[in-house]
Amino acid sequence: MHDLAIKLAAMRHDRRADHENAAAARQRRYIVAGQPVEAPPLAPGLYVVATPIGNLRDITLRALETLAAADVIACEDTRVTRKLTGHYGISAPLTPYHDHNAAVARPKILARLGEGAAVALVSDAGTPLISDPGFKLVRAALEAGHRVFAVPGASAALAALMVAGLPTNRFTFEGFLPPKKAARQARIAALASMTTTLVLFETGPRLAAALADLAAGLGPRPACICRELTKLHEEVRRGDLATLAAACAEGPAPRGELVIVIAPPAEPARTDAEDAGALLRRALARGSVKAAVAEVSAITGRPRGEIYRQALAIVREGRDAARD
Repeated sequence: MHDLAIKLAAMRHDRRADHENAAAARQRRYIVAGQPVEAPPLAPGLYVVATPIGNLRDITLRALETLAAADVIACEDTRVTRKLTGHYGISAPLTPYHDHNAAVARPKILARLGEGAAVALVSDAGTPLISDPGFKLVRAALEAGHRVFAVPGASAALAALMVAGLPTNRFTFEGFLPPKKAARQARIAALASMTTTLVLFETGPRLAAALADLAAGLGPRPACICRELTKLHEEVRRGDLATLAAACAEGPAPRGELVIVIAPPAEPARTDAEDAGALLRRALARGSVKAAVAEVSAITGRPRGEIYRQALAIVREGRDAARD
């Protein structure tokens, strides 16, 4: 057993040496504006790297450095990623990692991490782990004790929120709706009660059906459809869900994947008195009756005498509650 352990250790050492020699032989550089740039070495670990969603210039310098210095780049489709690496003169080897081969590819990537490699994980476009199997690799890497680094950048979901003109203080990323009608309608019914802006992905052939179900299930909410974001033929269409659904039903199905951004449901209308009462309670919690009356009267445009009487009623109400 002792001899076997020594042999295994020697084999691991040889593999590591081979790996280091191969890494040293490869040029770890990238090209920007026609000028080669040497990439600094990376610490061992898994690097989750965001790539452009369309425009190849939407990549960060750190992402280029990481891809150039990585021992291997795990990607959804090597043909797609090779366009990016070729554009920037990056020679790091590519290995496929996607839904269909993840169970087989993941142990191999973990083995490379175990040998001390720096592995970059990218998706075809945008930020990995968003609607792809990358989180399973990240989880497995963390469980195995490897470091995981984020190299942030482009994201179709965030880019769509930037141009939609809809509330962004709270939003929910839903990903793709179910392709089958019954399941899609059930999911939309569950989303109807959410009070956040919704961000969804959809394919061109399914867009018209999805919009029709969204309009029926969510009502006439403002929405935005984003296609080809950051590309030459970028298209952003805004309107309520019913109008967008009708327009999409009339024309041919758009190509590619799209982002749909939907406004949250409108808040129930409150009476002026309710608004003034809520404002008064907040103002009285901060200061005097006089200051609160002046503030709320200025905001609502209602007479000071009316606001003053409402303020006194709120103060009495508070005193009565305290005595009880």
